[in-house]
Amino acid sequence: MFGNLGTTEILLILLFVLIFFGAKKIPDLAQGLGKGIREFRKVARDIQEDINNPKEDKKVEEKKSE
Repeated sequence: MFGNLGTTEILLILLFVLIFFGAKKIPDLAQGLGKGIREFRKVARDIQEDINNPKEDKKVEEKKSE
């Protein structure tokens, strides 16, 4: 998941984040990151469904033209 990052590098990054943002901001940052990931996955899923089910799009276009 982290490629070539070892345990030491990950701990240093986490320590830097803790020092830079403070302990009170970390939950807010994690919550925002979680919401962003959730939204990204939702959009990716919607796009995948549109690709797999193009018939629905044609029905909508036909209704608009009438």
